[in-house]
Amino acid sequence: MSGKAWLLVLAALLGGFYLKYQQRISQYDPRNSTGDDGIVMLSAEWCGYCKALRLELDGMGVDYRELDIETSEEGELAFQAVRARGVPVLIVGQEIIRGYNPERARELIRAAGHTLTER
Repeated sequence: MSGKAWLLVLAALLGGFYLKYQQRISQYDPRNSTGDDGIVMLSAEWCGYCKALRLELDGMGVDYRELDIETSEEGELAFQAVRARGVPVLIVGQEIIRGYNPERARELIRAAGHTLTER
């Protein structure tokens, strides 16, 4: 087999492995289970902005699910599935907010039909 043929075989194998990886990871995307109004926060214990966002969400009086990307395999896989590069990540319905942005969070949470408690 020539060098070019080996490269084509290698490229096909790598492409297949990558596709399989993407399919596996995509099943952990939180948007698969949030519907139009669910809320999921991806966080880490050491993250100050995560703590601040948690306080904001608690102050809004909304139910949300929090996944730690370092202590939870589900959190780690969700982090990879949404191709995040840092925390916090907030998923509201099908929308993703990367980083600390409480104003945008409040806007999307209201748009998803949640009634917010004003502090």
